[in-house]
This record gives sequence, structure tokens and C-alpha cells, in this order.
Amino acid sequence: MPRLISAALLLRRDPRLLKLPPYLSLLCIIVGVVWLLLLPLDNYSRRTYISENALLPGQVHTYFGGSDQNVFRAYRHEVDALIIQNKTNIEVNDELEKIFKGVGLKVGRQNYTYYSGGEQFGGENVYAILQAPRGDATEAIVLVAAWKNVNEQFNRNGLALALALTRYFKRWSLWSKDIILVVPPDSRAGPQAWVDAYHDAHDSSQVASLPIKSGALQGAICLDYAQEGRFESVHIVYDGVNGQLPNLDLINSVVNIASGQMGMGSVIQGMLKHNQKYDDNLQTVLRGMLRQALGHASGPHSSFIPYHVDAITLQPVGQGWHDEMSLGRLVEGMFRSLNNLLEKLHQSFFFYLLIHKHRFVSIGTYLPSAMLVGVNFTIMAIALWVKSGYKEVKNTGTDKKDQEKPKADGDEKANGGGRVKDDVKPTSRTAEREILLPLVLVASCQFLGVVPLFIFNQTPSSLLTPVFALFSLFNAGLPHLASYFLTNNTRKPPTAQQYLLIKSFSLLLLGMFLSSLATLNFSLAFIIGLLSSPLSFTQPWPSSPVARYAYSVFLHALSPPVVLLVGSLLGGVSVHDVLREAAFGWHVWGLYTPLVVWCVWWPAWLVGQLIVLGRPGSKEKLA
Repeated sequence: MPRLISAALLLRRDPRLLKLPPYLSLLCIIVGVVWLLLLPLDNYSRRTYISENALLPGQVHTYFGGSDQNVFRAYRHEVDALIIQNKTNIEVNDELEKIFKGVGLKVGRQNYTYYSGGEQFGGENVYAILQAPRGDATEAIVLVAAWKNVNEQFNRNGLALALALTRYFKRWSLWSKDIILVVPPDSRAGPQAWVDAYHDAHDSSQVASLPIKSGALQGAICLDYAQEGRFESVHIVYDGVNGQLPNLDLINSVVNIASGQMGMGSVIQGMLKHNQKYDDNLQTVLRGMLRQALGHASGPHSSFIPYHVDAITLQPVGQGWHDEMSLGRLVEGMFRSLNNLLEKLHQSFFFYLLIHKHRFVSIGTYLPSAMLVGVNFTIMAIALWVKSGYKEVKNTGTDKKDQEKPKADGDEKANGGGRVKDDVKPTSRTAEREILLPLVLVASCQFLGVVPLFIFNQTPSSLLTPVFALFSLFNAGLPHLASYFLTNNTRKPPTAQQYLLIKSFSLLLLGMFLSSLATLNFSLAFIIGLLSSPLSFTQPWPSSPVARYAYSVFLHALSPPVVLLVGSLLGGVSVHDVLREAAFGWHVWGLYTPLVVWCVWWPAWLVGQLIVLGRPGSKEKLA
């Protein structure tokens, strides 16, 4: 045992040990990426199943149809008339209120006004409550049919179908939960205002309180039926704000009822033709990760999920033989299943990646890939901290007289009677860490992230493009100016040890943030971790200007402004629209993606640039 302890102590001081972390960090990144690429294989995913037995999807016969189609056509005629006459939001709600009261429902209206980017987003929600004949108003199910969908198209068929379904539901006495029909003027701000007010979490200066309420919301189904004609499949949109997802049982129930009872196809993530091969599986995963990382609302359902109300949007797609009655029976089957619940959905998964509609990957399988990418920063931070505590010095002996020794006569003659020096070997000695400058610098860079966060969230929408251009130019020159100031205009330029500590503190914060974020928004943590991975291998290049500026250009190519610009070009949208949507999400949805980008990723990138452009000064103090 003593020999083992001695060997461990010797190994601890072995300088070769500190050469291992960069390779270990690179291995973590590679394994994390390969891990993600293996997930679309059937060997690493599971088949979907219903965990909540009370749902019983597809076990009841649906009766919506027949004469209800005439009711649907009548409602659609009224909706078309409102669209043709170009009625205002208030006038439309007046007509809808008459329809609701004619059916015998309680009606409420709510005003809201949001401000973002110098623009005003306001309107009035109208909603009606169908009281359950067998309930006590303690639970409710929500049916949402917005006047316009997320693409600003009139949801004429969706609204008409929701009105016909509400009239149909009124005739049945089997409901044990109230049914709330909500008609917001849009699919972005209106649903958020209604859900916030329903849970008393709204800002009274912007959003009015609800005049009438029901019980706890058990689930929400949103209809987005803007296309004309018959359809082939139903597109299930399930992405929530900040990457939150509904309970997997809700999606599985829709797929089960659509395919098993209606003979209707169902698709996810816009994959209309999915052959269940690796390429399509990987594309579905990447699409889901991109939407989760962006974190914006993909439909009116997204506003419900942060309040633990499982919600999805049903969107007919394709050209087929299914009509509005088929979609109505699908919604009826879902409401009948949710009506059976004794408590909120909780048995299935809330953290998952869908490979296709019948296979998924749970959090225990996909989370290690993001953790491996995040842990590489922590490994390098610890290694740099240890390395900063030692300084290599030349071992020249304790006495100057011992440095030169007379040789034997034979040797002296062989060497011309001269004197030789002992071999000089480098050795590691402990060094005192100077941590004040690294702490101040890293903390300053972290707090500096508040500046772009404030600028892009408060700038008027019309000025976002020129402001982004100016910030990109400023971002390109800031590292060089800051590095020049640190090197030439300070009383004592940072030493090599202080550069190690600066990098250590920055990577430690980055690894901590990303590892914590991975449990909440896996996709955002993985993507930012992958884009930040070159920061683990930054180092000063004082004697090689070509390498220094080449690596600096490489980091510039991976800076947040450049990635934002390239991503918007690849996505076919303008930078203005991306920044406008991010600012809207910040003010309305509580979107935290801008916070992560500007207060986590950008400060770490800035510190990495300072490391690359740095030129270490004087030597460190020996302890």
C-alpha cells in the first residue's frame, strides 16, 4: 500500500499527465457526436406505447358525421363571410359570441396588448365554456381554433370545425370535464395571453383578467386547418416554448386513433414521406433538435406546455381522401380519451426525441451525448487549474560550485584538460497563482453579454438589420482591441499562468452552464457545446503570428453573429425576422434562447479570442 501511494504521488507530479486532458477532451467531443448519430438506429430507440391505461385511445365509437357536415358547412359559410367583409377583431368576436350563446354556452372576452421591438401586438380573445353534465367544474379540456395560424393564414376550416364540434359536444351527456373553446385572433400572442390569465400569471398592465374560468386544464387540442380540399395525413406539431414537450402519451394517442380507427396517416416534424430508414430517422431527429433549440412557439399549443398542460396542434397536410369529418372524429376520439383521465398525464415521458411516429429515444439514452460535449470543457478547466499551479524551471543545482566539477586525470586529458557542466534537466516547482486579473476579466466578459441581449431585445424592429451589421463589425474588432489593451496598456501584462487561469475559469463556467442546460433543453446545450468545442483547444501563439491569426479567423467563423447569419441564410429567412422573433419571444413567451446565446456562448467565445490573441508577459512567482 505505501508503494502504491508513493507511485500515485509520483504520477501526480509527472508532467506527461497534463498532456492527456486535451486528447481526453477531444475524445469526449467525438464520442458525443457519434453517440447522437447512433440514436436513429432501431437498436438504440424504442417503440412507442401507451403508458396511461385510462386513456383507452380508439376504444370508443365516434359519431361525428352525417348531418354534422351540414352544420360544418353552415359555420364555414359564416366564417367566410366575416373574412370577405374584412371584419375587425371586435366585430368577429361579436358574431362568435352570438353563435356561442345560441348554442347555450357561457362566453368570456379578454383584451391584451404586448409591446416588442417598437411594435404593438394586441387583440381580443373570445372563449366559451361547455359545462360538463357529470362534472363539478374542477377539470377542463381546451379546444383552440385561432382566427389565423402561425403563417398568418385564415384558419377558416379549423374554426368552422371547432364550432361544429362544440355544438356536437353540447348534445352529449357523457362529459365529466368542462370543454373550453378558445378563439384567439392569432396563434402567437393570443393563446399566451389567455393561458397566462387563466393561471393568474399575467401582467395586468398588458393582459386583462378572464371574467369566467373553469377547473384545472388537463389537456389542449389546437386545430390548424387552413388548407382547402381533402387531406392525406395529419401533421402533429408538438414543440413547446423553450424546448418543452407534451407528455408522449398524448402524441401516441393521436397516432393510435388516426391510424387504427380512422385509417389516417400521421406525420411529425414535417416529414410527409418517411420510409423509416436511417436517413429519414436522422433528418427527423435533427429537425426536432433544431426546433427545440430555437425554443419559439410552433403553434397555439406551445403556450400551454410551460404550465404543465399537455397540448398539440393538429394540421391536415397532403392531398388525399380524408375530409373535415375525419378530422372531427379524430378530435372527438381524443376528447373522449382525455375525458377518461383521473389525473394529469404523468406516466409517460416528458423528455424524448421522436425518431418517427412509432419510435422514440428517451432522455436516459440521448442525454449522455450532450453531457459528453459539456464535460470536455470541465476536463480542460480542471487540467488548466492544475497546470497553472506548477512552473517548469531548469534544475541547475543548489550550489554554483557544484555546477562544474573537475574530472579525473584521464578524462581531463581526453577532453583537453577542460571542465564540463552537469546535465541540465527541467523540473516542476509549485507557483503562486495570481487569480485577481483572471477573475475580473472573466466576470467582466460574462456581464458584458447583457449589452447585446439588451440591444437586440429593445431595438425597434425597423432598425434590427443595421444594428446587427454594426454589432457584427464591433464584434470582429472587439477581441483585438481588448487584447491590445491587455498587452500594451496595462501596468503588468497577463502572464502565461494568468492566461491559463482565464481559460480555466471561462471553460469551467461554460461546462457548468451547458451541463445544467442539457437536462432542460438538450438540443440547445448540444448545439452550443458543439459550436464552442474549439474553445477547449485555444492557446496563446506569441511566436507564431500566422497560427495566431489563423485560429482567430476560425473562431470568428464560429462566433454567434456569423452563425446567426449563416443559419438564417440556410433556413431561407432574413436576419431581421430571426431577431424580431427572438425579441418577441423574450417579451411574450419568456424565451431564454437569447439569454443563453448572449450571456453564455458569446462571453466564452470572447474569452477564447483573448486567449488566442494574447501575448504572455513576465514570469510567474515561485512559491
